[in-house]
Amino acid sequence: MRTILLGPQRFMTTAGTALRSLGVEGRVATVNAGWEEREDSVEELDAVLEGRATHLRLYHRTFDVIEKDEVFAAAALSFRDHHDSLLSLYRLRLQHAMDGLYAVVRRTREGEQRAKGAHAAYGAVDDAVETVRHVDAWYAAQLKNLYAELDAAAPLDSSGVIAWHRGEIEAVLADSAALVLTGGHVGTLLRALRLFAIRVPDTLPVIAWSAGAMALTERVVLFHEFGPEGATEAEVFDRGLGRVKGVVALPHARRRLRLDDKDRCAVMARRFTDAHCVLLDDGTALELTPDGGLPKGARILGTDGAVHELGAPAPGAAAPTEQGENA
Repeated sequence: MRTILLGPQRFMTTAGTALRSLGVEGRVATVNAGWEEREDSVEELDAVLEGRATHLRLYHRTFDVIEKDEVFAAAALSFRDHHDSLLSLYRLRLQHAMDGLYAVVRRTREGEQRAKGAHAAYGAVDDAVETVRHVDAWYAAQLKNLYAELDAAAPLDSSGVIAWHRGEIEAVLADSAALVLTGGHVGTLLRALRLFAIRVPDTLPVIAWSAGAMALTERVVLFHEFGPEGATEAEVFDRGLGRVKGVVALPHARRRLRLDDKDRCAVMARRFTDAHCVLLDDGTALELTPDGGLPKGARILGTDGAVHELGAPAPGAAAPTEQGENA
C-alpha cells in the first residue's frame, strides 16, 4: 500500500514529482470535489498530472443525485440542518472546556514555578484534557447517530441513481494506476466520498494533499488560529476514510497554527495523544512506510509544545533513537 501525503500545492507544486516517484503507468483518477463549483477547472491539475487524469467529478455527481432522487435530497437536507445544530452545541461545549483547560495550564505552570515540586499540578491538566476528550467523544457519538438516521431515511443501496454513479466510479478506479485527492472544502469532500461509498483498494497508490490528506485519516480535525474571527479551537469534525492511521493531518500548519505558542501546541498534542499531529506545510512530501507508519523526518507536535522530527535524536541524547508509531 503506497500513500504519499503532500503539503499544499498552491505555492509549491510537488504532486507531479510524487506521481513520477510511484513509477506507475496509465490513467490517474482524481477526486477534487472539495473545489466545489470549481471542480471542472482542472487545467493546472491536468498539466501537473501530465495529461493522465480521469476526473471522477463527485461534486457534480452529488448534485445529479439530489436532483433525481427526491428521497435522498429530503434526507440530506434534514441531516444538514441537524448537523448544523449539533455543531453549534459542540462548539459551545468545546469552547468552555478549552477555556478551562488553558486556565488550568496557566495556573499549574505558575504553581510549579513557585513550589518547584512534582505534585504542584496534581494531575489537573491531564484531567482537564480528559474533559475536552469527553466533549469530542460526545460529538462523535451524536454524529454517528445522525448518519444512522440518514441511512435509515434514505438507504443508499436502494437508490438507482446512486448505484449508477457508483458503478461508473468503481470502473474508473479499477482501471486507474493511482488516485489523487486534492484540497478544498473538506466537509464537501467527505460528504461526496461517503455518498458514493469510495473504497480505495490497498493496492491502489494514493497521493493526497490538504483536505485530501485529512480525508484519508481516521479522524478529521479542523483548526485555524488566524481566522477572520480570531483563533478558533481545533474541532473533531468527522470520520475519514481510515487509510492513514494514527495521524491527525494539519495542512497549512505555519499559516494556521500558532507554532510559537507552546501551551496551545502542547494542548493539541496531549488532546490527540493516540495519534501524531503531523504538520503538512508547503514542500512536505511524506510517503508512508509499507506498514502504514510515518517516515522518519515527519514533523509532529510534541506534548512539550515544540515541533519534532520523527527519528531525530532526543535533546542531549548521545545517539539517535528510533521512535515507534502509534497504533
